[in-house]
Amino acid sequence: MDDDQQPLPLDGVTVVAVEQAVSAPFATRQLADLGARVIKVERPDGGDFARGYDTAARGLASHFVWCNRGKESIAVDLKDPRGRDLVHRLVADADVFVQNLAQGAAARLGLDAVALCARHPRLVAVDISGYGAGGPYAHKRAYDMLVQCEAGLVSVTGTPGEPVKAGIPAADIAAAMYAFSGVLAALLRRAATGRGGPVEVSMLEALAEWMGHPLHHGMHGGEPPRRTGLAHAVIAPYDGYATADGSRVLLSVQNDREWRRLAEQVLERPELAHDPDFATNAARTANRERTDAVVAGALAVLSAAEAVGRLEAAGIACARINTVRDVAAHPQLAARDRWREIDSPAGPLRALLPPITLPGGAPARMGAVPALGEHTDTLLRALGTTAEETAALRRDGVVA
Repeated sequence: MDDDQQPLPLDGVTVVAVEQAVSAPFATRQLADLGARVIKVERPDGGDFARGYDTAARGLASHFVWCNRGKESIAVDLKDPRGRDLVHRLVADADVFVQNLAQGAAARLGLDAVALCARHPRLVAVDISGYGAGGPYAHKRAYDMLVQCEAGLVSVTGTPGEPVKAGIPAADIAAAMYAFSGVLAALLRRAATGRGGPVEVSMLEALAEWMGHPLHHGMHGGEPPRRTGLAHAVIAPYDGYATADGSRVLLSVQNDREWRRLAEQVLERPELAHDPDFATNAARTANRERTDAVVAGALAVLSAAEAVGRLEAAGIACARINTVRDVAAHPQLAARDRWREIDSPAGPLRALLPPITLPGGAPARMGAVPALGEHTDTLLRALGTTAEETAALRRDGVVA
C-alpha cells in the first residue's frame, strides 16, 4: 500500500454468512469488496443452490460468480450438532453474521440475529427474509419474482396489455443493499457504544420502499401509474424509436424549449415548434400517437449513430437501447477502467469494479470466487481442530 493510501474501510472486519441465492450473498459481497473477510457457510451436498442455476460463466453459475467473489467457503452440515458447533465457534470470533435461510430455520439452529446478539453483544447479526419475522406472510415462500408481484412492481412494469417482471432480481437486490447499509450503520453504532445488535431486512419491505413514486402517487389521490412500456406516462415524446440500422434510440423531451429544438434541429419540422397540437407537453401527451409518429418517422431514416449525434447536438437527452453484450463493451465503462479480472475455479473472469469509489483508498478487494469447501481445512485448523478430528468430520459428512 502506498504511504498516502488509506486502507479499505472494512479491513479487519470478519463476516460469517449462512447464505444462499442472491439477497444475502450480494450483501456480503459488498462487504468483501470493501475489505471484510467473509466466511461463507455452505451445505456439503452441493453448497449454495445458486451454484447450480446455470453454467454460463465458463461452466460456473452466473448468479454465483456475481455474488460470491472474495469469500472463503466452508462446507458444513448444520443439521449435525458438530457442524452447528463449528459455525457457532466461527461466529464467536466474528464482527458480523448474515443469514437468509427459510423463515424459522435460523432460530431452530440458534443462528437467528436476536439469539446470537444476546450471546455476543458486540456482534452485528442480520436476518434477511421474504416478508419479515411476523405477520400473516412470515412463513410464505418468497422468491424474487413472487415478491416483485406482492410489492406491485409488475403492476407498473410492462406494456398497457401485459405486466412483466423486472429483468433483474430487483427484490433480492433491494434487500441486499439495505442489509449492506444496515451492517455499515450498525458497525458505526458499535464503534460509538461498544454494542452491535440485530438487523432485520425483508424483501417485501425493501422493494415496497423502492416503489416510492408510484406508491405515493396512488396512495395520495392520484391514479396508479399506467404501464407504458418504454414511454413515459405524463411526458411526450419520451420513448424508444427504431432507427434505419435496426437499433432503437430512446429520447426524452423534458420541456417545451427542448421540443422546439427537437422540431427545428432533429425533426426538421420547424412549423411544429409552435403548432398548438404540439407546442406544450400537455398537447403532445394528448396527441401522443401523432407526436410519436412524427418522431418515429424522422429517426427511421437515420442510423442509431446519426440519430444520437443529431439529438446530442440539439441538446436532447437520449440513449441507445443496449443489449447486455453492448454493456459489456460500453465505451464509458472502458474509458473509466471499470473492468477487472477475478480468479475462479474456472479460471479468470471479467468483473466490474464495485460502484463505490473511494479516492485515495486501497483498490477494492475483488477476490476469487471460491470452490465449494475450498477453505474448510484452513478454517478448521484456525479453530484448533486436529487433523484426526477433521478427518472424522469429513468421513461422517459433517464437513466437505
